[in-house]
Amino acid sequence: MVSRRTMLLAPLAPFAMSVMRSGGMTLAIHQNTSAGAGYRKSLEGWARAGIKNVEITAQLLDEFLKTDSLAAAGRVLTDNGLTPVSCACGVNNLWEPNPTHAAAIENLKKRCEMLATLGLKRFYAPVTATSKFTQDDFPAGVENMRKVGDVAKEFDMTGMAEFTRASTFIATFGTMIKMIHQTAHPQMRMLFDCYHFWSGQSKFEDLDLAKPGDIGHVHFQDVPDMPRELLDQTTRVIPGDGVTPLVKILRKLAEKGYAGPLSVELFLPKFQQGDPYEIAREIRTKAEAVMRQARVL
Repeated sequence: MVSRRTMLLAPLAPFAMSVMRSGGMTLAIHQNTSAGAGYRKSLEGWARAGIKNVEITAQLLDEFLKTDSLAAAGRVLTDNGLTPVSCACGVNNLWEPNPTHAAAIENLKKRCEMLATLGLKRFYAPVTATSKFTQDDFPAGVENMRKVGDVAKEFDMTGMAEFTRASTFIATFGTMIKMIHQTAHPQMRMLFDCYHFWSGQSKFEDLDLAKPGDIGHVHFQDVPDMPRELLDQTTRVIPGDGVTPLVKILRKLAEKGYAGPLSVELFLPKFQQGDPYEIAREIRTKAEAVMRQARVL
C-alpha cells in the first residue's frame, strides 16, 4: 500500500527534482540599489555584509573610470571576493526599430570589450521604448535581438533584453518570451524582473511558456501594498516586504530550470542613499528568508 506521507509528498516531487537538478539559486545585489555610494563603496560595503555576487552598472563603472583604470575596477571585485554576474550595459535603442540601431550596436561592441575584461559573461539592456508601434514592427525587433546576440557571441557573452512595465514595445513576459523563441539565438536570452512582471500586465500563467534556458538572469524585488496605478520605477521594496507571490514565482522559475542569481534591484532614495553595508545586511536577511521558503537557496 502507498503510505499517506507518500501521497502527500507526491505533488511536490517534480518541483523537488527540478531544484535538485538546478542546484538552487544565489543572492546578488544590483548596483542601482546603492547608486549613491558609487562603484567602489557599494561593492566594498556589500562584501562586508557577506554578499558574494554582484550586478554592476555601466553608469557607476564609467564614473569610476574618470579617475581610475579598468584594471583597478577589476581589483575592487577580486580584492573583495566578489563575482560580477551581470551588467546593465548602458546602451539604449537596442531592441525596438529605430534609425540609430546601427550606432547602438557599435556602442555595444565597445562596452562588451570593457565588460569582458572584467570577466563578465552576461549583459542586459531594458526595453524602454515609448514611441507608437504596430504589429509590423516586431519582426524588426526580433532581427535586432539577433544582432545583439551576434555581438554577445563575438565576446563569448550572453545578451539579455528586459521587458519593462511602461514600455510601448515589450512590456510583458508573454511578448518577450515569444520574441526570444522567434530570435532563436544561442547567445540571446530574456531578463526576468519580478517587479516588472508582477506590477505590470503580465499573467502568471505566461511563465508556462518558458523553456529551460530562456531566462538568463533574474531581478529580485517586491511590490508594495498600494494601488498599482501609483506604482512607478522607484516603488519597489526588498523581497518579503511586499505582496508579490515571490515564493510561487521562484518555484515556477526553478521548475523551468532557472538556477542563476537573484539580483536585488531597488530605487527608493532610502536604499540608494543608505549605507551599503546596512542595506545589504537587511537585504540578505529578508531575501534569503524568501529563498529558503521557496526551497531554492
